[in-house]
Amino acid sequence: MRRIETTPISDETLQQVARAFDPARLVQARQLAKATKAKLQESVGVTATAIGQYERGEVRPRADTVAQLAMALAVPVGFFAYGRPRVPLEIAQASFRRLRATSVLQQQQAVAYAEQVWELSAYLEEHVEFPELDLPPWAWADETELPASIDPVSAARSLREHWGLGMKPIRHLVAEIERHGILVVLFSLREEGDDQKRHIDAFSTIATPRPMIVLTPDKADDVMRHRFSAAHELGHIVLHRWHQTRDAHMEREADAFAAEFLTPRDEIGRELPRRFNLSRLQEIGLRWGVSVKSLVFRSKELELISEATARRAYLTLTALTRDGIIRSESIARYAGEVPDLLKNAVALLESVGITVAEIARALQWSPAHVRKIAGIDDPKPRLSLVPPLPSNDE
Repeated sequence: MRRIETTPISDETLQQVARAFDPARLVQARQLAKATKAKLQESVGVTATAIGQYERGEVRPRADTVAQLAMALAVPVGFFAYGRPRVPLEIAQASFRRLRATSVLQQQQAVAYAEQVWELSAYLEEHVEFPELDLPPWAWADETELPASIDPVSAARSLREHWGLGMKPIRHLVAEIERHGILVVLFSLREEGDDQKRHIDAFSTIATPRPMIVLTPDKADDVMRHRFSAAHELGHIVLHRWHQTRDAHMEREADAFAAEFLTPRDEIGRELPRRFNLSRLQEIGLRWGVSVKSLVFRSKELELISEATARRAYLTLTALTRDGIIRSESIARYAGEVPDLLKNAVALLESVGITVAEIARALQWSPAHVRKIAGIDDPKPRLSLVPPLPSNDE
């Protein structure tokens, strides 16, 4: 477990935090560190049973234990004190894709990050005006009030119309989602030595005051996959807001929404070739911002090609990708697909004298953690030459 060097804390401060200890903050910090109680006990010197008692609020840790917890979990001591707004999230309130492919620790870590995304956004919204949440009226309805005409395809068309997108390619999807008041964040949850195949791809939640989409490059740093993931999670937000859990049927609905939102069938159907033509599909995919593989699936779905043709196309694409002939494009190369709502809000505050360090103090985070959650690159250390020592002759 990673430790950090901390500035010495006075005994009085430690005593104050111990008296105001918030059990939920210990849970959050431990989940952020992807640590079990058993793992944490090795660093803190108390039993896993004691840590469980701290987290349930049955026992308050001593001041010296608070200091050990802060060191072990790489948070400021003040992180554990009551007094800061928080929206608790459960795993069931997040629409994880491929839930069975990720561990509970990974899911808990991701949900804890989502809690902190909201905390940062709540702080920023005290000073900066964010876009209003803008969804069609039917997206706010309860399940029993949802119009019978709303299915994934009609929902995608309705949202396109509501946002004034017409039926043309969406040039900057993530920027468009942010412009209509939905929080989008992109950060890696991968740590050295992790099995990348078991990483979280994307998830969303409507349990926070603003709906939120969390995207990561951990499965693949591929802008086309990234755009489809964002559209998929947008589908969950508008179609499944009354559901606490996700199932295979809802995942298929979100996929159908994403396909129609990114590539409206009437428009794309006129462009797709009636046989597998790689160069033509690459050209179409680049213009619409989708992968060739998704276009093959769309072609089969619209009955423009046969099942057998689609299978052969998938085998060809797999081989070309394996041989490096088809390569993915990094998300970072496409500014409109990298979230910047939180980053721009932080920059705006800095322009009026509220620094990242001040934001960090208010949230009881480190400045580096503020930058990570906001999607701001950590500043590189500035080097300078050490002046030579004066000689004895001078």
